[in-house]
Amino acid sequence: MTVKEKATVPNPSVDANGEQSLHKNTTKIIANLRKQNNLQATKSEKKCPVSAGQDALETISMEEMYDTIYPPKIPIVDGLIYNGTYLFVGAPKVGKSFFMAQLGYHVSKGIPLWGYPVQKGTVLYLALEDDYARLQKRLSRMFGMESTDNFHFATQSKHLKEGLEEQLMQFVTEHKDTRLIIIDTLQKVREAGGDKFSYASDYEIVTSLKKFSDAHGICLLVVHHTRKMESSDSFDMISGTNGLLGAADGAFIMQKEKRTENKAILEVAGRDQQDQRLELSFNREICVWELLKAETELWKEPADPMLESIAEFLKESGAKWCGTASELLALIPELDIQPNAFTRKLNVSMERLYLEHGIRYESMRGHNGRKIRLINETEQRDDV
Repeated sequence: MTVKEKATVPNPSVDANGEQSLHKNTTKIIANLRKQNNLQATKSEKKCPVSAGQDALETISMEEMYDTIYPPKIPIVDGLIYNGTYLFVGAPKVGKSFFMAQLGYHVSKGIPLWGYPVQKGTVLYLALEDDYARLQKRLSRMFGMESTDNFHFATQSKHLKEGLEEQLMQFVTEHKDTRLIIIDTLQKVREAGGDKFSYASDYEIVTSLKKFSDAHGICLLVVHHTRKMESSDSFDMISGTNGLLGAADGAFIMQKEKRTENKAILEVAGRDQQDQRLELSFNREICVWELLKAETELWKEPADPMLESIAEFLKESGAKWCGTASELLALIPELDIQPNAFTRKLNVSMERLYLEHGIRYESMRGHNGRKIRLINETEQRDDV
């Protein structure tokens, strides 16, 4: 490890608050879960009840919802960035592009960012305001000669509605382990002409990107600028209308009190993560952002006794189990719950069971009814 890499890579065993992370899974485990649940999502869509008539409203009951296993939101950077479409907003020259390169590098190598665990995968960075010579100088200054072959760059692309989606589709098809795509900046991929700043237009732009990220189980991070108007709410400073933030899964706002300062505040808000406020410092020697402190302590969900019991059972009985809900409950007598409610609780808790305990849960229908399959993927065994 080089001196420069040491400066950007904190201890991978601790989180931003200096505590052990709950998520102990490997990149391989996450990749397996993505494949499994993308397939389950496809099957679920085929089973979705459709009323008579092509234009009729499709509905699903609460009961059917509980009986369905939905693909989980897998963290790209644990506690910070998840699958979906996010805005990364800041004033010009505030340091957004340096952070994009830093984030992309960490994800491409699976290196923890500020103590937050990172899931390794291929990264595409559309650096549409740069050229390759500038990128080469920037990256070599940030990371020395420690390169990676799954961090890809492009300085030109087509516009939205004019071929960009097809270009991204080709990339993720050729790189099936893609985890993160960065578009720097939104203005560079807006379609030419038209009403660019109406609520409907802004909402449609982000919705189309979100549809793509959701379909492929990746994160799309879209770089954008703040407006000049000051506001007490940082997120009101996003340039354009509220349609951008309204359609996105979340947003990051990077701000400095003075442009010449090394310190910045990064505010985070989203549907799948807790609101955070991080104080950063820019290391001018190697051009990376370093975490000074997290002003907001992350709330941790209390342990679930049912999931704890399942994890303990699988640890003692072996890395793999298959049978009915009734059979499993008979083997774990401390669980006082009806088989049907137990199965639904597993459906709802599948993501947590996997992320906290490394146990993959599947539900399948056979000749003798529905069966549960549990696989502990943290156990590196040949018989799994």
